[in-house]
Amino acid sequence: MDDDSLYTRWEQRTEIPLFLASLVFLTAYAVRVLAVSMPSGWQRVCEITMFSLWVLFAVDYVVRWQLSEQRFLRFARTHFLHTVVVVLPLLRPLRIVPLYDVIQHRQGEPRLALHARVIAYASLATLLLGFAGSLAVYQAERGASGATMRTFGDALWWAAATLTTVGYGDITPVTTRGRSIAIAMMAGGLALLGAVTGSFSSWLLQVFSRESDKRPPES
Repeated sequence: MDDDSLYTRWEQRTEIPLFLASLVFLTAYAVRVLAVSMPSGWQRVCEITMFSLWVLFAVDYVVRWQLSEQRFLRFARTHFLHTVVVVLPLLRPLRIVPLYDVIQHRQGEPRLALHARVIAYASLATLLLGFAGSLAVYQAERGASGATMRTFGDALWWAAATLTTVGYGDITPVTTRGRSIAIAMMAGGLALLGAVTGSFSSWLLQVFSRESDKRPPES
């Protein structure tokens, strides 16, 4: 995209407000799941808030598609993260990854090296994905027959074990929805772990290479 294009200008103007809206969405969902004794009126407020913000995300997606002047399938492929967070708005906070680039492009060149940015992005994305996944799987498993996930603490423990690919097996989803979430969490964990380890390994190789170049030639 041209830096002066309508798409780029739309992105720079909306990225921060939409990220804040995504945090509100995540907060409303967390309250809806965890505050089980909340009055029905407040539950309704949370549901209306979540639906309104989902509509906002969908409108943003359509506007981006129109401004890109691409066919829909091509746009969906080349803007995979946008597509995912519209289908699963609970993952909208993961948009913090491109948000950092938008802020940095306003201020000039990024201050962090590429390897540091990848590690920071992946770490932050892991925390957000783990919290969102914990909420979703806890909502699916709570009260299910034969469920081993009885508290939100259990859900957090399960998410940590799943994302780090440890998989102790002491807590496992028993519902179809819970297992579907588990598959997505495992895939996300592998991708994020691969990004961190790959970037860290590349950084180490560059460091060793620079150190080797600095050594005087052996006589």
